[in-house]
Amino acid sequence: MNYQETINWLFNQLPMYQLQGASAYKKDLTNTHLLIDYLDQPHQKLKCIHVAGTNGKGSTSHMLASILQEAGYKVGLYTSPHLKDFRERIKINGTEISEHFVCDFVSKHKPFFEANDLSFFEMTVGLAFDYFAKEKVDIAIIEVGMGGRLDATNIITPLVSVITNIGLDHTQFLGNTLAEVAYEKAGIIKPGIPVVIGEYTPETKTVFLAKAKECNSDIYFASDLPQETYASDLIGNYQIHNKKTVLQTITVLNSQKEFKIFHEDIKSGLLQVVKNTGLLGRWQQLGELPKIICDTAHNKNGLEIVISQIKKETFNTLHIVLGVVNDKDLEEILPLFPKKAIYYFCKPNIPRGLDAPTLQKQALKFGLTGNTYNSVSEAYNESRNNATKNDFIFVGGSTFVVAELPLNKGL
Repeated sequence: MNYQETINWLFNQLPMYQLQGASAYKKDLTNTHLLIDYLDQPHQKLKCIHVAGTNGKGSTSHMLASILQEAGYKVGLYTSPHLKDFRERIKINGTEISEHFVCDFVSKHKPFFEANDLSFFEMTVGLAFDYFAKEKVDIAIIEVGMGGRLDATNIITPLVSVITNIGLDHTQFLGNTLAEVAYEKAGIIKPGIPVVIGEYTPETKTVFLAKAKECNSDIYFASDLPQETYASDLIGNYQIHNKKTVLQTITVLNSQKEFKIFHEDIKSGLLQVVKNTGLLGRWQQLGELPKIICDTAHNKNGLEIVISQIKKETFNTLHIVLGVVNDKDLEEILPLFPKKAIYYFCKPNIPRGLDAPTLQKQALKFGLTGNTYNSVSEAYNESRNNATKNDFIFVGGSTFVVAELPLNKGL
């Protein structure tokens, strides 16, 4: 199979939460252990940082990777989901895994995958670990897909575990309270391995402290640090918390004396996250006059911060291109959006995308009005046609909406 045929097989033949939702969720790590044994334990050859959390884990992972790259290390980076190309999920020093490696891996192991009914995510984790081990990376930043305790990445024993924050997302899998979600995320805490907590509430702090005590793990609360002063090319307001989390993680890593990261590495790494890692879609500016911003925030916690930042912008008219997936709790997120805006409702082009007319009807209940469009691109182009130079356009609601934008063009 060529690359496109290989990717089509991965996407279409096997369960994947990104497209299918609940049916792709696995209740234990049996298959992952089976796969890793079959691949000869590649994760045992890696030094890792494990990153979980409801929001901010992608930005945090990319910041850590950028800093470590600036310090001269060969850095593997595993994240999800991708925006444009599957290979974005697996990078070394910002360079995506080759099409050839993906094709060869799938072709070689396809009979095993099929015989054991492995999920998309399990196969992808196996691919990442195998690739990083073969390429002999100095360190790998491994982002949790969902939750933590039962996530396919949770077979590693990292140098440090990181939990950015806790919010109510994927409640059908992770629980309906912050404490329940925190318990699932805290599942990445390993015996004797230090853990960094980005943000906490009294409810979640109790869970983290109990798990750290059970594991005899040192625990650090990054939000208790003094205000950080490092500038970054990731400019969303929410990056303030992520930077604190990153700085605390680097401090812990330095204390282990396996890596040496200096002030200048941190400074230059934070200023060049996009250049070093290729991160896209985080308060990313796509145009000016009118100013156009997109962001992948898609749950209550993330959207609250993004919408708060929108309200701080100066503009005549606000235009919002909005699309969501069909398992999103609209009663929770739609009230967050400003009523004084023109909406362009659209459906992201995946099976889980919510039809634009349905979104429009639900939005109307909360005083959000606008027209429906047949695609994200049609909605986006119409917003640009309607906006004057002093207006503001925001595009978001789902990672999959942002994925359909011309992200690499920028300004």
